[in-house]
Amino acid sequence: MLPGTNGTAGDHPLKGKRIYIPPMAYGSARAFASAFRAIGLDAEPTPPSDHRTRELGARYTSGDECYPAKVTVGDFVKVLERPETDLGRVAFFMPTAQGPCRFGQYAPYLRHVLDANGWRDVEILSPTSQNAYAGLGSLAGPFVRTGWRALLCADLLQKLLLMRRPYEERRGDVEAAYEASLTDLCSTLEETPAEPPVQLQALKESMVRARGRFRKVATRAERAPLIGIVGEIFCRLNTFSNENLVQCLEGYGAEAWVSDLVEWIWYTNSEHFRKLKLTGRMWTAEALGAWVRKRVQKRDEHVLAEPFHEDFAGREEPDIYEILDCARPYLPREGAFGEMVLNVGKVVYLAKKGAAGIIDISPFTCMNGIVCEAIYPRISRDLGGIPIRNFYFDGTQSDLDRDLGVYMELARSYQTGSLASTR
Repeated sequence: MLPGTNGTAGDHPLKGKRIYIPPMAYGSARAFASAFRAIGLDAEPTPPSDHRTRELGARYTSGDECYPAKVTVGDFVKVLERPETDLGRVAFFMPTAQGPCRFGQYAPYLRHVLDANGWRDVEILSPTSQNAYAGLGSLAGPFVRTGWRALLCADLLQKLLLMRRPYEERRGDVEAAYEASLTDLCSTLEETPAEPPVQLQALKESMVRARGRFRKVATRAERAPLIGIVGEIFCRLNTFSNENLVQCLEGYGAEAWVSDLVEWIWYTNSEHFRKLKLTGRMWTAEALGAWVRKRVQKRDEHVLAEPFHEDFAGREEPDIYEILDCARPYLPREGAFGEMVLNVGKVVYLAKKGAAGIIDISPFTCMNGIVCEAIYPRISRDLGGIPIRNFYFDGTQSDLDRDLGVYMELARSYQTGSLASTR
């Protein structure tokens, strides 16, 4: 809650506006919107993407942008097209980042599109990863920790969904448990006072209730081939952009382990520390603040994940420095930056955790995906021939089902060979 406002946003500049959040991941967008509402600001995810999204994205982009830019621009323009939309009350949430990815240009490009088409009154809220997304102005204090906890919880619920859905006895039961748990999470965020200890306890109780819902769902004891999912963060998490690849995989009898959203936040934190060290600023107030933030975030993660200790046995998410260490023989962080490093490191980690194959989901022409694709053959050889396949998306994918079928044959063959070699 904002100081001195009894839980409302008071006279904050965003008060009276509606913040629209692009659904990088369905659950994360809903929870993140609730984090805004928890401090008295109106927020909601953009409406579900559809064919109109692609039409508008193509119309308002030049063709050189990557697919996530087209999807987000298309979804935002869909909001502006609605007759009931008050342009003066609209704010688009569009984070940004530094590094080689074109993601850093999304917010400036969106501003250009809006201004060029007469939507100058529409505001863009664009935090930066330079200081681990702390650049939210006066919102930082009350919002950053609530938003962080919202994303943590949403990732935990998605992990449960993906671990249990392939084995449900009755189709739809796990999805129902997930939706009920996500609604519970959003209500908890919005209705609980934002005092950190009170909020953390309430969110932990929400996670305990979620655990109970998922555990009540009848599941089969059999185990499916485990397929790790890495890649560009938007494409791998946004089901519209990746043509619902994960559920297609499940249709072929696989279980997917998808790299989560907060992995990127941990990475930006680690980069902040690396740059502080490089510039000789490790003994500064900025470094102290970064260290305190990391300790607080780690504690939040530990408390919220603790109810799932048994559920996630064997599926533990690695510490960010373990991912970076796994990447070092192939793509050391000192010589590369961004998702390419994370993807390479996570591929190695997932293979060591028993994955039968790895899929990299990226937008067509994505530099991170292209660099990784050049390195994957060496990683595959080093890891006993594990099949690693890049899937690129630009909205025109036509043979996904066929390609996944072929890929799953390779994954099953690798798994059979790996099991035989351990006997």
